Amino acid sequence: MSYEMYRQQFESESFNDILVEQLRRTPWLLISLAIHGVIIVLLMAFADNEKPPEEQNMAEMAFDEPPPEEEEEEIEEPEEEEPEPEEVVEDPVEVEEEVDDHDEDDTNEEFEEIKGEEDFISDANFDAKGNNDAIGLGGGAGGKFGGRRGGRRHARRGRGRKAQLAVDKGLEWLANHQSKDGRWDADGFMENGDPALGALCDGPGNALYDTGVTGLALLCFLGAGETHRSGKYKKNVAKGLRWLKKQQDAEGCFAPQTLSNFTYCHAIAALAMAEAYGATHSPSWKDSAEKGIAFCLACQNEYKAWRYTKKPGNNDTSVTGWMVMALKSAKNAGIHIDKRPFEWALSFIEEMTDDETGRTGYIEKGGLPVREAGKAEEFPPSESESLTAVGISARIFCGQNPSENQMIKLGVENLLSKKLPVWDPARGSIDMYYWYYGTLAMFQYGGESWNKWNQAMNEAIVMQQRNDGNFAGSWDPIGAWGEPGGRVYSTALMTLCLEVYYRYGRVFGTR
Repeated sequence: MSYEMYRQQFESESFNDILVEQLRRTPWLLISLAIHGVIIVLLMAFADNEKPPEEQNMAEMAFDEPPPEEEEEEIEEPEEEEPEPEEVVEDPVEVEEEVDDHDEDDTNEEFEEIKGEEDFISDANFDAKGNNDAIGLGGGAGGKFGGRRGGRRHARRGRGRKAQLAVDKGLEWLANHQSKDGRWDADGFMENGDPALGALCDGPGNALYDTGVTGLALLCFLGAGETHRSGKYKKNVAKGLRWLKKQQDAEGCFAPQTLSNFTYCHAIAALAMAEAYGATHSPSWKDSAEKGIAFCLACQNEYKAWRYTKKPGNNDTSVTGWMVMALKSAKNAGIHIDKRPFEWALSFIEEMTDDETGRTGYIEKGGLPVREAGKAEEFPPSESESLTAVGISARIFCGQNPSENQMIKLGVENLLSKKLPVWDPARGSIDMYYWYYGTLAMFQYGGESWNKWNQAMNEAIVMQQRNDGNFAGSWDPIGAWGEPGGRVYSTALMTLCLEVYYRYGRVFGTR
């Protein structure tokens, strides 16, 4: 074999041996390369983490930081109110089991069944002595203003199916007779009726009392848990409150101060605005409510009470009753009011109350109620204890405990023994103003006394509600003050009487 051939054979064998050897070692080389690769990646990652952190992007900031508090949107107040064709959203219909009517057999125990409902009459509202500060239990806000809608659902157990239907019809009539601008027109409400239903309503009231009757109508809706935010009649409530707010002057007065007895209308309107604010705590009504209550305080006589105008120097029990209710409702809505106005009002009520009979007079101690000129014969003052009822309510809302106060007990006896509600035009016993305050006072008193009054009151008014055409849901404005008040006034007062279960909590609990 030549040298060249030997060399080629040797190189071939050497190359093959090397190739075989390298292939044999390949898996370990691959593993080694993989391990080194992982180490390099980890080192690179570690090096990246040593860099300063970058700024958070918008999504991260939104996630990490708490959202800003929402500001409540003001209610729009258009210059002209246009018809609102949108369908009103109603509360969900709840099916309730049939129960016996308690118009004939109403017991206080049935009220006890529902007083534990959330936000109706909560133990949280009572202080260490058992006193409850709740005057207004409006819908939508909880606490003192939190249970009206819930109470309304359960009212059949406390008041009777017929009475609750009467409330529903009363609200419907009021809604149908509200003017486009939002008011309830005391003397022109009938123009808002439906001619297709037949004759329009009669019974106009005094044209100067629009703010007063608008306040009463709004109290009916607020008492049933309706607010400008929720409920079947939320648009009616919103329009009414907007109109009322627009009537307020620079001093905070809702009624025209040219009116000789404007404090009546102002007090009722201030009460409605305070309840609207308490029910929702909406900034839309806060300023108006505060200014209205400030004007109430500005009208009070030093060391005394109120009468027809601003600090007139004389006082009467009737205006004082409305003012006390407005102040109490405002206080429960969170508006600061010190105890002095209540102490002065209570001092005047004491001054007007006869120590032997418990009767509270109008402008003189133990006197009979007053009547509009020419009405005393048709509706004798002796058939009414309206100012005694006002006195009882004012005493309780000013802090006197009915189970301990002798004057309250004597006043209640007057109402029960002589002056239970009776619908008898021939006798002249119809006095819706008296029945309104009597119902409020007797409900606050509670117990068997309330049961007796409640049954008489139901019998007197539920069956007298109109059910025909445009009149359906209203009460005729007859009685001692029906003529100046008109049909809106009478319908509102009777509706408020029937709402007393869920409109007011018992200030001192149930006896």
